[in-house]
Amino acid sequence: MPANQRTTGATVRQVVGNPKIWAFPATIIGLVALLLSLVYMGGILNPNGNLHHMPIGLVNNDRGAVVAGQPVNLGRQVTDGIAEAARAQQQASWRQLDAAGARDGLASGKLYGVLEVPDGFTAAIGALGAPTGQQPARPTMSVLTNPGAGSLASSLASSISQQTAHAASAQLGASLIERQHPGGGAMTNAERLLLQDPVTVKVSVGHAIGSHSGLGLTAFYYTLLLVLSGFLGASVISNGVDVALGYAASELGPVRTQRPTVPITRTRTFIVTCVMSLGLSALTSSLIMLATVVILGMDASHLPLLWVFSFCATAAVGLGVQALLAAFGGIGQLVSMFVFIALALPSSGATIPLQALPSFYRVLSEFEPMRQLADGVRAIMYFGAQADAGLTRAWIMIAVGSIAALAFGFAMTGYYDRKGLHRIVPEHV
Repeated sequence: MPANQRTTGATVRQVVGNPKIWAFPATIIGLVALLLSLVYMGGILNPNGNLHHMPIGLVNNDRGAVVAGQPVNLGRQVTDGIAEAARAQQQASWRQLDAAGARDGLASGKLYGVLEVPDGFTAAIGALGAPTGQQPARPTMSVLTNPGAGSLASSLASSISQQTAHAASAQLGASLIERQHPGGGAMTNAERLLLQDPVTVKVSVGHAIGSHSGLGLTAFYYTLLLVLSGFLGASVISNGVDVALGYAASELGPVRTQRPTVPITRTRTFIVTCVMSLGLSALTSSLIMLATVVILGMDASHLPLLWVFSFCATAAVGLGVQALLAAFGGIGQLVSMFVFIALALPSSGATIPLQALPSFYRVLSEFEPMRQLADGVRAIMYFGAQADAGLTRAWIMIAVGSIAALAFGFAMTGYYDRKGLHRIVPEHV
């Protein structure tokens, strides 16, 4: 056999048939698949069952009226009854407010919806039982939605508010039937139909957002873009620096390049990757805004502030990933993926509200970065960049995360350097 046709080295069968080749990737991939399945699916299976203290406003604008010779305020009775019943159910956290407070709550994202009893409610209820030849107007209660809080959060709040309003309507109807026909006297079908559910529930938008806001989901996807840019950018930078300094080979198709090794400490390498992450965060933040706002026409306000926030958010994620890569090496990518992606997505509260997540995810949301960043982006996009809409907390957590990443990265690389755990090849030692 000619020399150029000889088979050299291990064969495919020998490599594939070696159990040691399979052990490490099978273990890691199996654990990742199992953990990702548990983490992602565990948070979304039963939002209604996990619902806990969803913030909904409760407003009584009714001034009361004289009914059957007695002054009464049925609006106050209804709202007080709803608030009292909620203490036992604990699905909703009803906040009894005036109209101005409810509007502020919707405009700052603190309320996911509002149930409002209008002025004249008692008079309209009383008119249903009054002996008059005129057709009485149907009493109404209003449900105000807040799409900026997220499509599912707004939908859940609206559903709870409507169910509560209809339950209150049925109770009022039963009392009217008893008052007009004590002992269950004869009623016409029209009367019975009206009094079974006398109150009309009207649903309208309490705090509007733009038509190009993805029904309240653009804040989440924009945040996801920032996190992915920071995460992937840091990984690419780390690998690129290793290739440039000769600590890793560059392979492009069949072409493999290995540069001469440049002696450098781990601490200095960490500084290089952090500086590059900061520099490229400005580029990615600009391109994300260009693509989403300029090209696609996404609704967004306070654009200079949104860019600054995007840059700082992406940079904070990049610094965190660089610190983990410097501390853990290759396995740092998996650690970073779980910290910034796998655990962050289901605990962000951006698609499923925090109040509808299991307690494990609510605990994670206190420190997982995506929740903090999503609150900041949502505040800028939907709630007028109000500080109390989550923007202040987001800025604080960005600062805390960046400082913690730098402290951890420098502590680990400094420790490795002091112990002589260099990456320098023997000829440079």
